[in-house]
Amino acid sequence: MTRILHTEPLTADAFAPFGDVLEAAGEPDRIINQGKCGRFHDRARLDFGPGGRAGVSLFRAEPRTLPYMLDLLERHPEGSQTFVPMSIEPFLVIAAPDEGGRPGRPRAFLTAPGQAVSFHRGTWHGVLTPLSAPGLFAVIDRIGDTPNLEEHWLDTPYVVEFAR
Repeated sequence: MTRILHTEPLTADAFAPFGDVLEAAGEPDRIINQGKCGRFHDRARLDFGPGGRAGVSLFRAEPRTLPYMLDLLERHPEGSQTFVPMSIEPFLVIAAPDEGGRPGRPRAFLTAPGQAVSFHRGTWHGVLTPLSAPGLFAVIDRIGDTPNLEEHWLDTPYVVEFAR
């Protein structure tokens, strides 16, 4: 048996329980660089926990297609994780609330061009899921010596489909 999830647009309000949406929406907070650049200031709460530091890595993920079979969720208990696409193509973002140490019902978000996400520390989420090549992302997350990955395989998977 499978369960169906429909994609929804990624908005700051809808994603707030899971993290922050990074996008240059509205007016910039500051104008810098001799008036030639708008700065959208401090858009994500980064948290690298005790003994951790910020690291920037590059991920190249194979593109997936919808419908997409969701059978695994993961989280990072020691720090936040931010995904910034290095292309303008949309990608799929899956997040779920915590329910007693296990993921609750997930939600599937479809990004708009120019959006990035930052998952709060300990947030259940799907794996990196680009929908087109090259699937290249800058990832800002915790670098440290303690384990920072929990995986949860779903007994009953979900099929993620485009919203109708």
